[in-house]
Amino acid sequence: MSNDLVVQARGLRKAYRNTLALDGTAFDIEPGRIVGLIGPNGAGKTTALKAMLGLIPFEGDLKILGRDPRLERDALMNDVCFIADVAVLPRWIRVREAIEFVAGVHPRFDRARCERFLANTQLKQDSRVRELSKGMIVQLHLALVMAIDARLLVLDEPTLGLDILYRKQFYQRLLEDYFDEQKTILITTHQVEEIEHILTDVMFIRDGKIVLKATMDEVGGRFTEVLLNAEQAEAARALGPIDERALPFGKTVMLFDGVTQPALASYGETRTPGLADLFVATMKGTYA
Repeated sequence: MSNDLVVQARGLRKAYRNTLALDGTAFDIEPGRIVGLIGPNGAGKTTALKAMLGLIPFEGDLKILGRDPRLERDALMNDVCFIADVAVLPRWIRVREAIEFVAGVHPRFDRARCERFLANTQLKQDSRVRELSKGMIVQLHLALVMAIDARLLVLDEPTLGLDILYRKQFYQRLLEDYFDEQKTILITTHQVEEIEHILTDVMFIRDGKIVLKATMDEVGGRFTEVLLNAEQAEAARALGPIDERALPFGKTVMLFDGVTQPALASYGETRTPGLADLFVATMKGTYA
């Protein structure tokens, strides 16, 4: 296994009673990337994260920053920062106590950097979380994240329960103030549209398997959507779309994998699909 990769997973398997949460899962994550691990509830996202963080036993080969999380978890956690959704801070805790807690548990926490970030907000050190607005809680969470100089930042549904303004603010600050080529960010979510604009790579997970892994550039080159009138649909269908959906006024949208936009241009209006459309097409039947 290569030590140059941030994550290298081969044949990961994890069963809970009769359910396979990870089923031969395999993927690599290179340094300096922002990767979205996207899947429906129960697809294996959180189980994959727990395996990477050394929180559960599993079968298969897994190296995080060259280390096996089952055997070298303590050393690994020096270089990894994990943040679950921003709603998890205890409501009774004060801002300064939250800072002290993170300073106590993470060796790469830079208190001065955290204080500098907070100086540009309305947050007071003595305020309790229950007194803060959702926007302020996001700012506190960001301050704690920004102050940890980790090589791998793992965000598990980080903006759950926040409205769209705060969700966008969270990701924008992450991109502008935290990310650089020395760091790698892995984000799990099922709110695809939220993170599409900041990702360099995407992985779709379904039933414990990675069903799509591509850079965002590859997604743009590989997948094409065509808007067709009814009379063109039959001819376009012969090219083997991976998905199609009906629109009002007799129009149809077809999604193609590996058929170029020029080859489809004569059938109708072509465009690169959004990640949400690609996700829905890939996961069809999952919610049945």
